[in-house]
Amino acid sequence: MKYWLMVAMIALPLVAAADERPNFLLLMAEDLGPRIGAFGDNVAVTPNIDRLAQQGVRYLNTYTAAGVCAPSRAAIISGMHQESIGAQHMRSYSEGPAKYYAVPPPQVKAFPELLRARGYYTFNRRKLDYQFSHVRSGSGPFSLWDSDSGGNVQFEKLPSDQPFFGYVNFLGTHESGIFAKDAFPKSIAQLYTQLKQISIHWDTEDQVLPQQVDVPPYYPDTPKVRKDIARQYNNLITVDRQVGEVLAQLEKSGLADNTIVIWTTDHGDGLPRAKRELYDSGIKVPMVIRWPEKYRPQGVAPGGVDERMISLVDLAPTLLTLAGVSVPDYVHGQPFAGASSVEPREYIFAARDRIGGFADRQRAVRDQRFKYIRSYNLQPGGFHLAYRDNIGTMQELWRLLEAGQLNEVQRQWFQPRSEEMLFDTREDPHEINNLANDPKYTAELERLRSAYEKHRARVPDLSDDDETQLAQRSWPDEIQPVTQAPEFRVLGERVSLISATEGASIGYRTNGGDWQLYTGPLRLKDDEKLEGKAVRYGWKESEVAELQVR
Repeated sequence: MKYWLMVAMIALPLVAAADERPNFLLLMAEDLGPRIGAFGDNVAVTPNIDRLAQQGVRYLNTYTAAGVCAPSRAAIISGMHQESIGAQHMRSYSEGPAKYYAVPPPQVKAFPELLRARGYYTFNRRKLDYQFSHVRSGSGPFSLWDSDSGGNVQFEKLPSDQPFFGYVNFLGTHESGIFAKDAFPKSIAQLYTQLKQISIHWDTEDQVLPQQVDVPPYYPDTPKVRKDIARQYNNLITVDRQVGEVLAQLEKSGLADNTIVIWTTDHGDGLPRAKRELYDSGIKVPMVIRWPEKYRPQGVAPGGVDERMISLVDLAPTLLTLAGVSVPDYVHGQPFAGASSVEPREYIFAARDRIGGFADRQRAVRDQRFKYIRSYNLQPGGFHLAYRDNIGTMQELWRLLEAGQLNEVQRQWFQPRSEEMLFDTREDPHEINNLANDPKYTAELERLRSAYEKHRARVPDLSDDDETQLAQRSWPDEIQPVTQAPEFRVLGERVSLISATEGASIGYRTNGGDWQLYTGPLRLKDDEKLEGKAVRYGWKESEVAELQVR
């Protein structure tokens, strides 16, 4: 039987001394494109995020790897494109043709675990949702986080002898916050509770009014549509206030000068034809990084802008690099700051797969100007999706479509897609005019098509197989595999923890204390109770093994 040591799975790179390494605070809003004052939106009321941008750098060309939360978060947390690790189908454990968690290759470790293995204290607040866990904090894997709860951040209680990585989620701009009260499904109790938790304010006075907003050309300009767009802006006010509160707490703790703060979102807007899509409305996101002076990259100044193409798969290797941790060779992203930063990207890549009950495989390539989308299913993007149909704008679109009152541009989303689409995002920012069949753009089409094929050769695409095949490989017969409990191997005064499960991460604790990440042999102490457990991503956590030292 083979045994796998945690220390063997995570290579032991050299790291900088703890007092030289920065803290990281990742602040992530939901379902929100660049509707931010500092990004040129004159309607947005975002004083706290704007202030952060004045103190930091705005990254104007940042994109997610998917237009929907769980696949996008899987790519962010792993630094790998979601379709390469079986995490591309939305909420596979609850919405797909077979129930399973994504099971990445055994060597793959989420970047918070890599940081934790090298001495960082890691914590998460409020949301996980990376396809090998459930949505909420506490659903694992345990190996990523020292602390994983839904409570507020208490910076003053963090360990003083460790740098930290913190991941704080803000729910207020989530798609569900746009639902009208009278549009709720029968399961209103659960959803309404969720909305109260994220501070949606139907009954308070709005600061942004429907007549102030711009309506994109793919929507009909009606009061209901304007009301939904305005509601997203007003929900953003809540998020902006919460961001300000966290930053004030960080400042009060005295840790701000040692903390790199990253503010971004998990994908684009939560409105129809944005969320879940590969248009820029679905994958283009705002990102601000505040660099303390001691960690500020050369040539960067507060209040500056960076126009490089950045994918959020680049976040993992960037933070690892800044922490002095070697980037694993399986990572697809590339660092955009730190000692090993590389040449700017020429392209970003994104993917869409099953949404709800609809298999809708698409792939996208984008450079600074042109976007190429390959569609494998050719079905319309506008299909009935129970959750999305609770949005007033979606109901308005269905009503006017049935009445024959949508114009040609507004009908596009409800019509079968072309196999190939090409958009000039500079001249056509809403991606309405498909240029794929225009001879004037043949060179651009062939260039981006070639870039996609090269990407496919480098990055495996597990959607080449049917999802039921992927599910069978991940959880045979829809039964979640169980990680083998670690065994203790004692040699003199030291003990090693070993799991028979390839790719298992191992944790330990002594005398009932907090669980720690195992990275190498431990020194035994008399009258000490040692416990161990293990988990492979996507598998069930092992039973707890015990060793009593006499």
